Formats: sequence, C-alpha cells, structure tokens
Amino acid sequence: MSAPESRPVITDVFVEGARKGWTIATGSTLPNVVMAFIIIKALEITGALKGMGMVFAPLMGLFGLPGEAAAVLIGGWMSMGGGIGVAMGLFDKGIINGEHLAILAPAIYLMGSQVQYLGRVLGVIGIQARRIPLMIAISVINAFLAMLLMRILL
Repeated sequence: MSAPESRPVITDVFVEGARKGWTIATGSTLPNVVMAFIIIKALEITGALKGMGMVFAPLMGLFGLPGEAAAVLIGGWMSMGGGIGVAMGLFDKGIINGEHLAILAPAIYLMGSQVQYLGRVLGVIGIQARRIPLMIAISVINAFLAMLLMRILL
C-alpha cells in the first residue's frame, strides 16, 4: 500500500505565493517604476520633456492628450511597469490628469513590454525575423485604436 497523499496547508500555499509575489515586485516591477520616475526627472531637467511635448503634440492631440504623454507610450512599449511609472511621474507633475490616464491605460497594456518580449519570447520560440515588425505594428495599432475609443467614451 502506498502512503496517503498529503495536501499542502492553505497557509503554506499563501505564504509561498506571497514570497513569489514579493520577488516579482522587488526584482522586476519596482526597478522599472523607479527607472521611469528617474527618466521623467532627467527629461524634465534637460528640457527634453518639453521638446518631446512639442514634437508629439499633433499626434497625441488626436487622443485628447498633451504631447508629453508620448513618453508614457514609449515607456510602456519598453516595459509596462515603466509606462505606469512614467504616467505617474507625469501625473505627479500635473502634466496629465485622470482622464488622460484612462485614455493611456489600455494602450500601455496592449503594446506593453514589447521590447522585453522581443528577446525573451519571440527570439526563443523561433519567430521569423521578417514577421516581428508586423507583430509590433498590430499591437501599436490596437493601442492607438483603444486610445481613440477611450477618448470617445470619455
């Protein structure tokens, strides 16, 4: 006869999940958000944020956003945590407001972290290099359509 199967205690499962969550938060999410705040401060100090705002104002204006909001999309394209951090940095500075955040949020998630995923996922699974630009374009187009829809709904 075999020994009866022992089931883990619910508290042990919870603690293990909390440990894993803490590791993800401190090892991945938090550094991206802190990096985003630093980038926003550096862009602000150098005047590049103001320049970015002027360059991207016509495009971002289509979505009812200030030109500086393009930094959120660029940050989100590199890392979702980074995009959220950039958004919070701009919100903290009063450059964007709650409505702007609502317009930007779907875009962050629809095209988020593509730069990271290019190497981590697409390269590993063997996607043909010629298909990668199309995959990126589809995500970016989806993000822009979502921002248009959010602008209409708000």
